[in-house]
Amino acid sequence: MKRIVAAALLAASVGLSLPAAEAQAQSAQAGVRVAQAAPERVVERRRLRRIPIYRPDHWEPDVIPRYNPGPNAVRDCTATYVQEHRPSGTVITPRMNCFWRPG
Repeated sequence: MKRIVAAALLAASVGLSLPAAEAQAQSAQAGVRVAQAAPERVVERRRLRRIPIYRPDHWEPDVIPRYNPGPNAVRDCTATYVQEHRPSGTVITPRMNCFWRPG
C-alpha cells in the first residue's frame, strides 16, 4: 500500500511539473524563433543640420534699389489710396511708391 501511494505521489508531482517545464521550453523556443526571425540591425542616426533662422542681411533696410544712391540723394515717396477688388468686396487700401532723386 505504501508503494502505491508513493508511486501515485511521484506520478502526480511529475505530472504537475511537466506543464511548467513544457511552457518554459516552448517560451524558450519561441524566443529562439524570434531571435532567428529578426536579425539584429545597427541603426545609425544622422545628426540634424542646424539651419539659421535669420538671414545675415535681414537687418539691412529693405529699400530698392539696394545700391548706395550717393551722398546727396533724397527718397521721394508718393502715397495714395487705391481700390482693390476682393472676393469679400471692394476695399480701399493705401499704396506708397518711392524712388531716389538727387538732392
